[in-house]
Amino acid sequence: MKPFLLGKKPVDSAPLRPVHAHPPLPRNGLVLQSAPAPTPTVEVVKEGDKVVRLVITCLCGERIEVDCLYPAGS
Repeated sequence: MKPFLLGKKPVDSAPLRPVHAHPPLPRNGLVLQSAPAPTPTVEVVKEGDKVVRLVITCLCGERIEVDCLYPAGS
């Protein structure tokens, strides 16, 4: 099977930046304490030295799995 990205030109663009939550506003002169803002997570699944899958979990809870395919014999 031919890899999807074989021969494709990479796009020159700025890297993605994480979204930062705004700090809590003071109420009656007191600063509200809050839990740290959640961040997206990327889990790497390996078989030996090869990465075979990436599991990305978004802040909203959506989960995306990306299978990593390699040419035969590599």
